[in-house]
Amino acid sequence: MAKYLLLKHYRGAPAAAHDVPMDQWTPEEISAHVQYMNDFAARLESTGEFVDSQALSAEGTFVRYDGEGRPPITDGPFAETKDLIAGWMVIDVDTHERALELAGELSAAPGADGKPIHEWLEVRPFLTATPTGTECGFHQG
Repeated sequence: MAKYLLLKHYRGAPAAAHDVPMDQWTPEEISAHVQYMNDFAARLESTGEFVDSQALSAEGTFVRYDGEGRPPITDGPFAETKDLIAGWMVIDVDTHERALELAGELSAAPGADGKPIHEWLEVRPFLTATPTGTECGFHQG
């Protein structure tokens, strides 16, 4: 099995076919969207394909190292001018084709007026090893 990240964007991906920003949805439309996502995750949990999902707030700050003994440099928040990640789902599936199939289904989550959004989701495989053959990850343990 291989892990894939299904990455949802508020902004930065190609425009969805039914492109109505979430801040213009009714509370009922938001609830229906969240319920669809929860039902989708529950179904994948029952097949052993669900790993994790998280939603993110619109706030965020870029941070980078600025040298020994110096405080980190920050940039932002400037959410209005940057790619904005809405959240993600991690799946563990047998094939790349299955990852694409699930992303296509997730793209049909309802939005404004209860219509499928047809949003673009980014599908990214997890690295399992570096070019040198060692395990890859932020945390080894």
